[in-house]
Amino acid sequence: MPAADDAALPEDLSPAERYAASRARTTRSQVGSGTRLAEFRSVLGFELDDFQVAACQALEDGRGVLVAAPTGAGKTVVGEFAVHLALAQGGKAFYTTPIKALSNQKYADLARRHGPDKVGLLTGDTTINGEAPVVVMTTEVLRNMLYAGSRTLEGLQFVVMDEVHYLADRFRGPVWEEVIIHLADHVQLVSLSATVSNAEEFGDWLEMVRGDTAVVVSERRPVPLWQHVVVSSREPRGVPRMYDLYAGHVDPTDPGVNPPINPELHEVFRVSGRRPTAGDGRRGGDRGYRGRGGPAGQRPAGAGLAPQRRTPPRFAVVDALDADALLPAIYFIFSRAGCEGAVQQCLAAGLRLTSPAEETEIRQLVEQRTATIPPEDLDVLGYWTWLQALSRGIAAHHAGLLPVFKETVEDLFARGLIKIVFATETLALGINMPARSVVLEKLVKWDGTAHQPVTPGEYTQLTGRAGRRGIDVEGHAVVVDHVGLDPVALAGLASRRTYPLRSSFRPTYNMAVNLVSQVGHDRAREVLETSFAQFQADRGVVGLAKQAQAHAEALAGYAQAMTCDRGDFAQYMGLRRAISAREKELSRAATGARRADAVASFENLKRGDVVEVPSGRRRGYVLVLDPGHDDRGFDGPRPTVLTQEKQVKKLTLADAPGGVTVVARVKIPKAFNPRRPDARRDLASTMRNALGAFRDAPGSPRDAGSRRPGGSRPAQGPGRRSDAATDKELASLRSRLRAHPCHTCPDRDEHARWAERHDQLAAEHARLVQRIEGRTGTVARTFDKTCTVLETLRYLDRSADGELTTTADGAWLRRVYAENDLLLAECLRRGAWDGLDAAGLAAAVSTVVYAGRREEAGEPYVPGGPHGRLAQALDATVRVWSEVTDLEEANGLDATGPLDLGIVAPVHRWAAGKGLDAVLRGTDLAAGDFVRWCKQVVDVLDQLGQAAPKPALRATARKAQDAVLRGVVAYSSL
Repeated sequence: MPAADDAALPEDLSPAERYAASRARTTRSQVGSGTRLAEFRSVLGFELDDFQVAACQALEDGRGVLVAAPTGAGKTVVGEFAVHLALAQGGKAFYTTPIKALSNQKYADLARRHGPDKVGLLTGDTTINGEAPVVVMTTEVLRNMLYAGSRTLEGLQFVVMDEVHYLADRFRGPVWEEVIIHLADHVQLVSLSATVSNAEEFGDWLEMVRGDTAVVVSERRPVPLWQHVVVSSREPRGVPRMYDLYAGHVDPTDPGVNPPINPELHEVFRVSGRRPTAGDGRRGGDRGYRGRGGPAGQRPAGAGLAPQRRTPPRFAVVDALDADALLPAIYFIFSRAGCEGAVQQCLAAGLRLTSPAEETEIRQLVEQRTATIPPEDLDVLGYWTWLQALSRGIAAHHAGLLPVFKETVEDLFARGLIKIVFATETLALGINMPARSVVLEKLVKWDGTAHQPVTPGEYTQLTGRAGRRGIDVEGHAVVVDHVGLDPVALAGLASRRTYPLRSSFRPTYNMAVNLVSQVGHDRAREVLETSFAQFQADRGVVGLAKQAQAHAEALAGYAQAMTCDRGDFAQYMGLRRAISAREKELSRAATGARRADAVASFENLKRGDVVEVPSGRRRGYVLVLDPGHDDRGFDGPRPTVLTQEKQVKKLTLADAPGGVTVVARVKIPKAFNPRRPDARRDLASTMRNALGAFRDAPGSPRDAGSRRPGGSRPAQGPGRRSDAATDKELASLRSRLRAHPCHTCPDRDEHARWAERHDQLAAEHARLVQRIEGRTGTVARTFDKTCTVLETLRYLDRSADGELTTTADGAWLRRVYAENDLLLAECLRRGAWDGLDAAGLAAAVSTVVYAGRREEAGEPYVPGGPHGRLAQALDATVRVWSEVTDLEEANGLDATGPLDLGIVAPVHRWAAGKGLDAVLRGTDLAAGDFVRWCKQVVDVLDQLGQAAPKPALRATARKAQDAVLRGVVAYSSL
């Protein structure tokens, strides 16, 4: 008869395993009796897991701790215990997070637990009770405190770094290492990380720079995660079918490496072809499907599927999840447009996931959250469609949403009122939005340059939200069947739950002047050599050397294989590459010229012009009512036109990518009212008469679009293709290629295949050798180069004894914290922005912080015209950027990123007091993106208001900050 304590243990445990489990349970019940941990546990209301107990004990013993555990495992309990210790000991605790939204959420949690008088918040644009004993902040705020020597650091005992694996982020990751390195030795560091495969390596580094550090790793999910694939039904209107991914005997909590897949799923993929059809869900598909708001198709009883499977529509997948009680769910779609489209598809399908009582509660909360937003802004923001979707339990979540909209979605989801959230991967970071299920639409995503497969680490991070601790007995990860899906590869991906943590640390100009000012150049160099980046670099050289040796052997074999008995085949391949490069260069130039011609055709339009649109969706003839010079988008003017169908429309370059041709002119009556149908009819008749006269004129071709006034032909595609045929450089290269002895070799194509392999591997080998040569002391060498640039620009000065010191300019550069810190400082020092008003300064600053999602077509509109003060300031900014990047490249540093004028006009309009509708009209900016970039502009303006060297500029920066931080930019809960 087993003891009562053993009753809950699995029956298949051995006696030794039962004894170990009983011993661990006894230890947990006894540990900390009369200790701070016992106090903490008494108020929790739930039992701690073993890894939580071990980490908390290490903290109470005075050690630092690294906790690596899956999402939802309860890592934050360890951070909260550090807060408890600080309050109990009369000290301070800082709780840092990577993003403001997570800081806001953690502040609310801690304020509820400990009281608002004991908890503060610092996020750059928000300050609440900043001198409280417990302060939640973004990591950058703490870094800035450390460099400034802030008095707020006095009494600091604990620092919690949530999501510390964020130090791998190439843009913001270095801040985490700066904080870890520069914190005072007596501060206990609590590092909370996702499960990474090199936690021990990271722990070794923490031990080196911070002292005694316990490494606590748990790979056990508190809620088991089941893996599924959802496949379309063979019935046109049927609900998709859900299959388990793994075979029945596989333990989902420990599937092992490359576990066997479900034979039934394997059979479906084996016997079914995979060809996308009109119902693949990207544009709605399956229009006849009625959803759960109407009569739904029945789930098929058997396993048979149509011979050629379709990707199930998004709304049908949601319906299947609802039928299987797998909601609430997060449905990851790696596209903002895809998320919004999915919401629209669900609405069109009549999907409704909420009860009347839930709908009422949703509407009340939404109205409360948006009460301060003016009605005219709500219309611009698409509020009514958003509210309609929310009331049905459906929402989108992505960076393009207004912050208050995102926060409302998060709150409603946490309350269980939103049942399905279509989200981009940004939701995977930090925000507390656990769900019963997580759906992945595809296993490839766009990384900014190319479509890349989802990595094991990304898959783990995304699916980690499935399964709510204390609510769900199991979580579910669902992958939607799509083109290219391989169940075997998916099983391998899902079973590899960890990924290595890689440092992205690099010295910045601000970091350099701060370190030199505080500890001197030599000591600063030593400090930087303790970075995690250098720690990893020193460990990795041996493996790279072996890899380089293998490359060298393979290259020798490739060189032998491509040998041609008629001549130097490497030389022949060089000519082929040169031809390809020249052809691409000419093609790009021709495309740009065609685009410029098309933009110019819009710029020259006048009121009364009868225009032919030779291509695009507005193809035909239109009459220009207003040339649109005052209503400009990124592509130039947006003229208002009257079509032959008597409709008044806006004409953009997207409507007429080939440009337009003026074929006639008519006089538009001064009293013309476009709202009156009879006036539009009469004017359309006048346009038709003018077109008839033009066609009937002597010498006029029937195809009026074949010429412009004066007989010139528009620069369309075929006219530009002659560039390649007439280019002398290209002709010379082709002639040399044909004359080369290898050109007539019968084995030329075989040689070329080996040569291409050789070239690809040679490029990879060169990069590898360069990495090996630069591994030792890389961070310190980069710091030296950074200091050389700063010395050249007189932010640092070398004394008679050779010591570097900070100059007066360097002193205020210490207070400029931005990715383009040196460029900002140089623009201030050289007076590039002197004399600008508040709106102009905000617009100029936007060029330094903004990075568009794509290359914008045409020249962005600059308020005030090409000779105005803002245009002059932007020209000066470009000159400064050019000089700075030249200096960086001359010193072997990565150049400062290019300026982007994409939001100059919108930011200027906003800072000048224009409404949101006027600001966003003619742009492709989402409201949430605009707000996000404006907040970054505000952050820089705040720094300029304090650090700019000239009083007048400081005053203008403060005015600009106030001008931008209004309306929707200020709409957030905190």
